[in-house]
Amino acid sequence: MKTVHRKIRRGFLPLDSPHDVSPGGPKCQRATNFEGQLDGSACKEAISLLSHTTEKSLIFQKMRETFQHRQELIKDPGSSVDILSTFPRFLDTKGLVGQDFTLLFDTETSSRLLQKWDTFFRPNVIKDTKQLTSTAEMSQFLLSAECPEGSDLHETRGLKSPKISPCDAAERLVIFHKSCCSLEEPLNNIQHQHPYFLAVGRQKSKTECFYIILDKHLIPCQANCSLGAFDELFKAHFVFNLSYDGALVNFYTFLQTTVYNIDEGKMK
Repeated sequence: MKTVHRKIRRGFLPLDSPHDVSPGGPKCQRATNFEGQLDGSACKEAISLLSHTTEKSLIFQKMRETFQHRQELIKDPGSSVDILSTFPRFLDTKGLVGQDFTLLFDTETSSRLLQKWDTFFRPNVIKDTKQLTSTAEMSQFLLSAECPEGSDLHETRGLKSPKISPCDAAERLVIFHKSCCSLEEPLNNIQHQHPYFLAVGRQKSKTECFYIILDKHLIPCQANCSLGAFDELFKAHFVFNLSYDGALVNFYTFLQTTVYNIDEGKMK
């Protein structure tokens, strides 16, 4: 990303390029005209049913049939704050974030990070990182990257500046929480204004489950690994129409355009 910025300053990627004109990202208005969507009284009945049923297949069906209505609510500032109370199944049913993201885009886009990260991006990131000036922090991240899934996660600490280190950036994405402690603790103590994911386990190397924390609500992740949990965290920005954390916008934009291939050519 630093290379991209240097090229912009040198004129290789003009700031007035047509590629920079069209907006993109999670809050971009997208077509939501889907088949099989409920409206009117049928939509209200489905939402009412979703508040009471525990049948998983029915939950996924009714959430799929109310997707367009939900997108309209999410994009309305007056109703978006109530989206998790209107659709409480997000809070206890794994996989609904992924289903909405797939409806918004497609199956191919939805699967790109998990399909491409380990086979292409991860080895190349490691290769390029080894060519950089080594620091203690860099060595720690390289060790984590080269180890099997479940290696060191980072606990949170305060953040004072939007210009942050890699460790501080990681701590805006993931918080580790011991499974023996109440989940109310991270909800009450962490002041993140943007979504992040919570890794829960007896120790950092033995994570048992993951949650997305959104507006002090816990959304259970379907994934049982950190890469899958991050995949769901990224998707939550689009599903709930949320801006990226300002300190991480370049990181998220790189993943959005280069890994997921969303809004290519529309964003810097």
